[in-house]
Amino acid sequence: MTTSLSVTSTLAIAPAQVVRGEGILSTQGEAIAALGQHPLVVGGQHSLPRMQPLIESLTQAGLTPHTADYGRDCSEATLERLRGIAQDHQTDVVIGVGGGKALDTAKLLAHQRRCPVVTVPTSGATCAAWTALSNVYSEAGAFRYDVALDRCPDRLILDYALIRTSPPRTLVAGIGDGLAKWYEASVSSGSSDQTLIISAVQQGRVLRDILFQKTPAALRQWGGPEWREVVDATVLLAGVIGGVGGAQCRTVAAHAVHNGLTQLPACHDALHGEKVAYGILVQLRLEEMGGKSSLATAARQQLIQFYRATGLPQTLADLGLGNATLADLQQAADFACREGSDIHHLPFTVSPDALLAAMVSPLCPELRERPRPSSSPSTAPSEV
Repeated sequence: MTTSLSVTSTLAIAPAQVVRGEGILSTQGEAIAALGQHPLVVGGQHSLPRMQPLIESLTQAGLTPHTADYGRDCSEATLERLRGIAQDHQTDVVIGVGGGKALDTAKLLAHQRRCPVVTVPTSGATCAAWTALSNVYSEAGAFRYDVALDRCPDRLILDYALIRTSPPRTLVAGIGDGLAKWYEASVSSGSSDQTLIISAVQQGRVLRDILFQKTPAALRQWGGPEWREVVDATVLLAGVIGGVGGAQCRTVAAHAVHNGLTQLPACHDALHGEKVAYGILVQLRLEEMGGKSSLATAARQQLIQFYRATGLPQTLADLGLGNATLADLQQAADFACREGSDIHHLPFTVSPDALLAAMVSPLCPELRERPRPSSSPSTAPSEV
């Protein structure tokens, strides 16, 4: 006797191929040639000049590469402009290079053209090189909506030599974004009895512990073995969790707070992972307000120690919002709590006023005095 699932689900779990190594951009031409003959390399003004080894490899493989600067944001106007460029170039494979917004733009462009996409992250700031998801922003840099894609990238090229040249701040931001996987997934899906969800949640715990344990050495010895492990964690393992667990394991209040904060131009210079890291603290404050005070308080105090040691933001002022008005923050809270927001994955109701209170209330008494980092954070206790 056979049984069948009552509901069919499709998971975009991982890129078709992941290649890692030192200085490997110059060796990728033949592999990309198997995906298409007219590649469009999409990136920003800082990333594209670093792609000369890749461009030369593509040319040597007999391809006709074209480059396009995506601008600043993955917006509808940007995508419309790039679709015109892709049409003129007869693009049959898109190569995204850069940070999260550049990679999201390239993935969504390829999705719209129904052609393969290759991702080349230039930093460890996010897991965007891995995921089947693109975030769309306004021309002013405010988050608007996300788009679930049919599949993960066809090839992910992780060149450690390239990533090593990025500022340490970008990897620290990726650490903040990676930490959110545990704090969000454990709240939204920690009680699930589904095998893949359980696996994703526990991978979130493993990712958190890896970041707690390896980050101090990674930042002290830039480019060393621990640094490489942390890059793998922020770019690859973080992506695995969203792939295996799906949307319900991906984002909750921390990312909702990020989305709300992007509505405020004053914090546009803060990186994605920095806003998410602050959002974790806000989520834990909400959990305290929602009755889970003991565990949330312990977790928040532990994160404060870790944030101090790594330079992750702890306050609104750290994000450039020290002079924000209550009206500004109310705008962010209203957006974060809009219908369909990820914040509603919390196991209790959150109103804009409650979120505003969590954002402006002192997150921890220790925040009154924040000395410069001088010691490494302790390893997270397993129950927090």
